[in-house]
Amino acid sequence: MEKYQRMKDLREDMEMNQKQAGEIIETTGNYYGDYENGKRDIPTGRMIKLAKHYNVSMDYITGLTNDKGGLHEINAEERNILDLYNSLNDKKKGEIEYILRRLVKQQKKENQTTIKGDGNINVGDIDQSNSPNANISIGNNK
Repeated sequence: MEKYQRMKDLREDMEMNQKQAGEIIETTGNYYGDYENGKRDIPTGRMIKLAKHYNVSMDYITGLTNDKGGLHEINAEERNILDLYNSLNDKKKGEIEYILRRLVKQQKKENQTTIKGDGNINVGDIDQSNSPNANISIGNNK
């Protein structure tokens, strides 16, 4: 059902009506409406035309990803790491995930710096979560 909502959202973002969207994929507005409402399954060829028109991937339209560019291929090094990881049992996978989290935490710590001058900005005081409300300590070093 996600693809039908994505189709509707994309169409509305372009400020188009169903008739206009239908013309893009060479069908009527009524047929297009049936696709959006899930009453008919949209043929792959027509979905490709929509993806090209909206400049998004089929993966995005079908809900496989929230990235409009679609799923991205991984390089050989990443594939090798994934293959090694997938060959492990669940216990070993858990150990690897723990080690990776520790390494990321360590790297974040190493990347923290202090800038001195008239004021003091301590990057270490920035909240490391993904919160948009990062805490920055700015003080006078006198």
